[in-house]
Amino acid sequence: MSASKDQFTMQDPRTQYPQPDFERQPQSAPGLAKDMTPKPDHGETSYKGFGRLAGRRALITGADSGIGRAVAIAFAREGADVALNYLPGEEADAREVIALVKEAGRTVVDLPGDISDEGFCMRLVNDAVDGLGGLDILVNVAGKQTYVEEIADLTTAQFEATFRTNVFAMFWLCKAAMPHLPPGATIINTTSIQSYQPSAGLLDYASTKAAITAFTHALAKQVINQGVRVNAVAPGPVWTPLQPSGGQPQDKIEKFGTEAPMKRPGQPAELAPVYVLLASQESSFVTGEVYGVTGGNHLP
Repeated sequence: MSASKDQFTMQDPRTQYPQPDFERQPQSAPGLAKDMTPKPDHGETSYKGFGRLAGRRALITGADSGIGRAVAIAFAREGADVALNYLPGEEADAREVIALVKEAGRTVVDLPGDISDEGFCMRLVNDAVDGLGGLDILVNVAGKQTYVEEIADLTTAQFEATFRTNVFAMFWLCKAAMPHLPPGATIINTTSIQSYQPSAGLLDYASTKAAITAFTHALAKQVINQGVRVNAVAPGPVWTPLQPSGGQPQDKIEKFGTEAPMKRPGQPAELAPVYVLLASQESSFVTGEVYGVTGGNHLP
């Protein structure tokens, strides 16, 4: 779906977007936004930019759908050139994002591949720098989430894969990016309300998000000596392909978002403005912070 209004028109946030009940809609991981009902809003028609990132160069992981897609659209409309990373199986969604970035008049570099591989992460940063002529912003969004009810059924293979995608990749990408980031550059990680209020069936995922929170706090203290800021965004329930493709069981998809005080899931377009703020010079005195976008379930 697309919002009928832009992000500035005053409206009731409870009814701004669809509320449960939703259809059951199982997908194979990693899932595609185009196959979801209702379609997520990534800001395709609602996001309007004002040049807040003019001339910046950003690498965004998980940029085909969900939060990463919304960030890519917003960044391009704010004047940034972008390098987009996504899994090869997500090419159908990625093509739509590439077209929207080009429509905004910005340079786009598409760099598909699996960030759970250290060697690819090194190449990804180098290819982004080459394609964009430098790098000012790194946005780590891509994540793996698979719901498992009992620890007895959580395999070592899944536990390791979740950490490699969510934590190791972030480490590899930040490490590779730092030599290229000038003073004034920013890194934005994506943690979750799961870091603070973990769900029983997301044991491995919640653990990775707690690690991301701590990593963000520590790295921010370290690299501010080079003039680089590091912050994170902590979403609550957000309507993305991560959920129906194994992130939640189908009975929970039907009621997804009802646990938030707003009684609905967030849309990716509602996250993008926070990433824009943290990437822009407007947040120049902000580092080591975690911004919650949770629909009312506050962070501690």
